[in-house]
Amino acid sequence: MSSPNPEIVLIGGAWHYPESYAKFRTVLETQTGLTVHVPQHPTMNGARPPNADLYTDSDAIRQLVTELSDAGRYLFIVMHSYGGHVGTNALVGLGAETRKKQGLSGGVIRLIYFGSHALTKGKSPVSMAIKAKRAHVLPNIIDFAEDGSCVHRDPKTMFIGPTDVPEEELEVYLASLGRWNGKCFAQPLQHCAWREIPVSYIHTLNDITLPLHYQTAMVDEIKALGQDIQTFDLDSGHCPTITKPEELATLIEQIVASPVA
Repeated sequence: MSSPNPEIVLIGGAWHYPESYAKFRTVLETQTGLTVHVPQHPTMNGARPPNADLYTDSDAIRQLVTELSDAGRYLFIVMHSYGGHVGTNALVGLGAETRKKQGLSGGVIRLIYFGSHALTKGKSPVSMAIKAKRAHVLPNIIDFAEDGSCVHRDPKTMFIGPTDVPEEELEVYLASLGRWNGKCFAQPLQHCAWREIPVSYIHTLNDITLPLHYQTAMVDEIKALGQDIQTFDLDSGHCPTITKPEELATLIEQIVASPVA
């Protein structure tokens, strides 16, 4: 389905603030010509112990998307990493087609995941890791404090990986990351928005944080449950927003220009 002047909401990943996506936001707005919203997750409020979780983040995204939709905006939701867990949980009932049947304008045209969790109701990133018999490696990757908050142990290696991005630019990105509520990883989805909203998935082929076989398993499950899904491949690690911003923006531009209903 097409619509006049759509906008983009970028739902970021764990540890990321809106400024973590500053470079990519500029590239994406320039290439698509669309307004890009990058909200901050309540779980990134710095509280110790954490006082927000997956469901708080979901409520915040739902409120933003509802307000934009009620103002007649048509939206593409772009989700990175943990942002997919939030968006999947938050956006049930906000699809443009669902709203149209209710006599309402606006709404979500398409969900676009990249290197992102696209799970089914009742599942979480931790349950996915347990199924893959990889849950034991999480403490080696993530530094969990006693209060449940956490930081990534080595984002330069695990997020970025080999790249020709200038060192000073990488340091700005790494300095933008913060502490987050690690308990969100284990919180199961209450809802599953991709069951009723069209879906695209951009595989990040060299992803260490969310390896390709995890991504393909999620896509395969979506297909097995009867939902069509566009798929694309991007030769990048977990954070193409910093390492391959133009290439990622080009794929999103392609999806936005020719959305499949």
